Amino acid sequence: MIARKKLLDLSFSSLAFQILGRLVLGITAIICLLPFLLMVSSSLTTPKAIARFGFRLIPREFTTEAYRLLFRNGIAVSRAYGVSVFVTAIGSFLGLMVISMAAYAISRPYFSYRNQVSFYFYFTTLFSGGLLSVYILFVRYLNLKNNLMSLILPLVVNVLYILIMRNLFSTISSSIFESAKIDGAGELVIFFCLALPLSGSTLATIGLFLVLDYWNDWYNAMLYISDHRMFPLQYMLYNMLTTTDALRRISSAAGMSVIKIPSKSLRLAMAVVAAGPVLFAYPFVQKFFVKGVHIGAVKG
Repeated sequence: MIARKKLLDLSFSSLAFQILGRLVLGITAIICLLPFLLMVSSSLTTPKAIARFGFRLIPREFTTEAYRLLFRNGIAVSRAYGVSVFVTAIGSFLGLMVISMAAYAISRPYFSYRNQVSFYFYFTTLFSGGLLSVYILFVRYLNLKNNLMSLILPLVVNVLYILIMRNLFSTISSSIFESAKIDGAGELVIFFCLALPLSGSTLATIGLFLVLDYWNDWYNAMLYISDHRMFPLQYMLYNMLTTTDALRRISSAAGMSVIKIPSKSLRLAMAVVAAGPVLFAYPFVQKFFVKGVHIGAVKG
């Protein structure tokens, strides 16, 4: 009887903890979701309503003028989306391969020059050649002006990500790699068949970071891309925003009637359009974050 009572008390405590935990997580999720909902709502509100009532979750004066203005040239927006998707996909894949290979190499104790190579990577985080030398390298020597590779190559190597991957590979039991070598596996087989599968969660995290880096990048496009047909989404939206602001300033300085452009709503609509694909892609990557790095990898 006493054991049954303890079991009931334990089950009740567990149920109460689950309810409380889910309630707290639900409230936290709603708080995190509110800014995005506010951004979407404000992008569907007239500028007069925003100036009078401020930003609200429910639009006081509903309008889609900002989105109509943004998608007036639907072909350009679609082309910019395609460029961003292409650059993000290719750049993230190449970045993961280069980062993981470099990290694997400098994590192996039998690599004679791993300390020198690690110092070379670390040194570049302290000193760099500067923007001018990088620009000359890409434009004059590599001839990457108006080339999509100029949007991919600058972000392929990230020293911080290499150091994270190196620390991960160093924690994997060396007996796994030694047993593979005894079975006749080479370094490429060990890397692709053992090292990468055992680092799935970290690869997914770094992959998401690379996707965000490439998707939000507009600075390299400003430096190396002048052909409007090759503009990525972020740079195209940046150009639209600066152009509308310039038109408003010029018309105001000339004493003419100010062009009625929903600048605040347009900014928020641009943010919604730019953030949408990443928000939809995140849930598919999130499941890899909670997986163990090498559960059951070591042979008994």
